[in-house]
Amino acid sequence: MDEMAALSPILWAWLEFALRWLHVITAVAWIGSSFYFIALDLGLRKADDLPKGAHGEEWQVHGGGFYHIRKFLVAPERMPEHLTWFKWESYSTWLSGAALMMVVYWAGAELYLIDAGKMELEIWQAVAISAASLTLGWLLYDALCKSALGESPTTLMLLLFCLLVIMAWGYNQIFTGRAVMLHLGAFTATIMTANVFFIIMPNQRIVVADLQAGRAPDPKYGKIAKLRSTHNNYLTLPVIFLMLSNHYPLAFASPYNWLIAALVFLMGVTIRHYFNTKHARAGNPLWTIPATVLLFFGAIWLSTLPMPAPAEHDEESGLTRQLSPQQLRFAKAEGFEEVSDIVMGRCSMCHAQEPGWEGIATAPKGVRLESEADIAKSADLIYLHAGRTNAMPPANVTFMEYEERQAITKWYHKALEG
Repeated sequence: MDEMAALSPILWAWLEFALRWLHVITAVAWIGSSFYFIALDLGLRKADDLPKGAHGEEWQVHGGGFYHIRKFLVAPERMPEHLTWFKWESYSTWLSGAALMMVVYWAGAELYLIDAGKMELEIWQAVAISAASLTLGWLLYDALCKSALGESPTTLMLLLFCLLVIMAWGYNQIFTGRAVMLHLGAFTATIMTANVFFIIMPNQRIVVADLQAGRAPDPKYGKIAKLRSTHNNYLTLPVIFLMLSNHYPLAFASPYNWLIAALVFLMGVTIRHYFNTKHARAGNPLWTIPATVLLFFGAIWLSTLPMPAPAEHDEESGLTRQLSPQQLRFAKAEGFEEVSDIVMGRCSMCHAQEPGWEGIATAPKGVRLESEADIAKSADLIYLHAGRTNAMPPANVTFMEYEERQAITKWYHKALEG
């Protein structure tokens, strides 16, 4: 039984790895098809021999052959015998991402989601806020799109940007910095996938049903779908940044992470505007290059601003007040004092609020190991990265001995036995 308990964090880590792999694979498929069709749509050309209802065509070469593609702005005169739908890439990306968030941030809420220094929450409360924010965000965005603002795309985009910045600030009042960026990415990705599921696909089905019934499809459905697709196009690059941010504490662990995220959304606009304009053969907007660089340096500058002074802790409260019952088991387990000395000596110079290792500005992945409470909270990570494997310290730069790794493993097992 004890051995199975010790295997639990290993199996859980592999589950996270599998979900992350699946998420990346499906995201590549979705983003790739999205970028391709946006570029194709913008690059369509007029031709004298276009059939009735065709908006434009494009000749492409790939894989040793030529492709001749035509787009019908509303629909062709009759339903084709074969029709390929692009939807599962989006659905699979969101579902795998949601599963990954549940495994990492919901199941690991005490370490990765809840920041007691910002707001003291029970696990169920933090998870409820996490889930509700994604749902409410979509409902608000959808209501804006369906309002009269839908006829003013630029104004709508500005309001969407404001909504995203407000959500970033709001998340930063509640969650850990790592969870802030992840949830903002999930919030944005939920809007994008919901656009596909609730708007784009149903509208396309209406058009198909009209063709099958011999009716002329209403152009409004294509117009609505086009608006949502455009939003998705401009949101894609920021979502990728937010997905990757959990590996870079300078982005997520800064108190100004919500402002960094705001600049990233603006960079998404400038980068996509450059490529969209180029694909449409409408010019060469070189101004977007210095604009993007300035925004990026703005994010770098924000990450260098000093951290505010931490709130004073009541040292008399002891570990009991700071830790959950599960975490307290590790703090009271046989060997904890020895492991604390090992971690303090081998790990805390980097995993600190102000790292002492040259070239490291913030604690790797935001994990701090400066106190007994920190060590007890991070028991699973210490066991996996420094006990069960030699992932930490990287390249064993602090010369952690084999016996010290064995001591970490023994302590972890003793805690499970207790």
